[in-house]
Amino acid sequence: VQLVESGGGSVQAGGSLRLSCEVSGITEGTNCIGWFRQAPGKEREGVANIYTGNGATHVSASVKGRFTISYDNAKNTVYLQMNDLKPEDTAMYYCAAAADARWLGTQLGFLGQGTQVTVS
Repeated sequence: VQLVESGGGSVQAGGSLRLSCEVSGITEGTNCIGWFRQAPGKEREGVANIYTGNGATHVSASVKGRFTISYDNAKNTVYLQMNDLKPEDTAMYYCAAAADARWLGTQLGFLGQGTQVTVS
């Protein structure tokens, strides 16, 4: 399984970015795909996740109403649409996949290399 993130960059506060995570080698072990973020000196934080089978989603309270997660089955790609970005959203964003949301970001799942988001 490979997870390739793209779409990060620098944006001013109030702006938008869309992150993409292309998933190759999809198996039952990648039923759930999600995004984490980690800022320097801070704990890693789960942002959002989606079950690719039924489309069920979960979005962290810290970004709810601003971030949306979606999945394009034809492209095997998960998107994180980020609107109304704030400086506190600045972090490295990682795509993760696992059989269940509980295992995202653990040794029972898969993790991408990350893409940097900077909001000024």
